[in-house]
Amino acid sequence: MYMLHRIRDVVRITPDKLGSPLEEVAKEVLREEYEYRYIPGIGWVLAIYNVKISHIGKMIYGDGASYHVVEFDALSYIPEEREVIEGEVTDVRNFGVFVRFGPVEGLAHISQIMDDHLTYNPRQGTLMGEKTRRIITIGDVVRARIVSVSASPSVMKIGLTMRQPFMGKLEWIKEDIEKLRGS
Repeated sequence: MYMLHRIRDVVRITPDKLGSPLEEVAKEVLREEYEYRYIPGIGWVLAIYNVKISHIGKMIYGDGASYHVVEFDALSYIPEEREVIEGEVTDVRNFGVFVRFGPVEGLAHISQIMDDHLTYNPRQGTLMGEKTRRIITIGDVVRARIVSVSASPSVMKIGLTMRQPFMGKLEWIKEDIEKLRGS
């Protein structure tokens, strides 16, 4: 789920940047500190904007930098269990497929891809169903449901399933809908 947050923090402006416009420097520092990082309770921060900085700062003896209170808006993404996503397959392995959606990647274990026994072809980088002959490979667009999320500041693990109606490779979904309309 995408969310907007209003955050209040203190930013450190180094002496070499004190002559530059404070708003620009603060935005640069905040982007380095927040963007593309996972923050517990906020999620993966995707963008920083609307930076408002106090022009009155504080200095700490021996530091040389000035510290300013800032308020800013942050756009973030928090994957939630049971959320339906669409993404692109970025890697195919003998144990499953990795799917990129938004700023993160999830894993659909081989047992969660389809109701069929899958065989892995390492040369072609594909998984194929023995009965259905359906193939999944890098670059395929799939629909999946998030079944587990485990997050820490350095690592996020997201488990996906495609073994539900109208989930899986988009072409498979279209085929299944056509079959339903025909019956």
